[in-house]
Amino acid sequence: MAIHRLLSLIALVFVAGGALPRNVRAQAPVADVVTQAFFDGIINQAAADCAGKNFYTRQAFLDAVSSYSDFGQFGTADDSKREIAAFFAHVTHETGHFCYIEEINKATYCDPSYTNYPCNPNKQYYGRGPLQLTYNYNYGAAGNSIGFDGLNSPESVASDPVLAFKTALWFWITNVRPVISQGFGATIRAINGAVECDGKQPALVQARINYYTDYCTQLGVDPGTNLSC
Repeated sequence: MAIHRLLSLIALVFVAGGALPRNVRAQAPVADVVTQAFFDGIINQAAADCAGKNFYTRQAFLDAVSSYSDFGQFGTADDSKREIAAFFAHVTHETGHFCYIEEINKATYCDPSYTNYPCNPNKQYYGRGPLQLTYNYNYGAAGNSIGFDGLNSPESVASDPVLAFKTALWFWITNVRPVISQGFGATIRAINGAVECDGKQPALVQARINYYTDYCTQLGVDPGTNLSC
């Protein structure tokens, strides 16, 4: 009798606290989702003379992810795949399939109103890396979080591929992850909404959506609703 009751108690604990509901699948490791074939399918579309072809690598991405262990581990397994598809859709759009390390139309991008992140007058804070980190306040905050001198050495993002991916993941977790449950359109707004959303640049918005739905198809997941902004 005592053994039977003990086994019943163990089963109850397993069901209540340890077992996943039948309609929920555990997330796969990011490395199992972002395969070499998936990564190559993006970067191989960049021209051979693109600077990013010899800079961005899947291994650099995975090394950066090790510092952001909650990336791609959001909600259900399908939610996680949608997050990964969304991240790479924006990366593809921002870098031209990993072609560009730095922004084409460079500018200083200094906002002096952010007095806690004072601009170095000898530096420019134009877009660099997979999500084209821009402005002094982003370089300063990313540097504080990751551990590099973003205000005085912003060029580091364009010389270290792991750091480049870390800045993209930092921006994603800080600014995009909070709205991702609202649909892909909310992620566009979080990244470049002031320039593209509300009818300002519909072709650019559609390009992002096309990348996202393509990657969702590759990862075998429904893209969900609210895709546009």
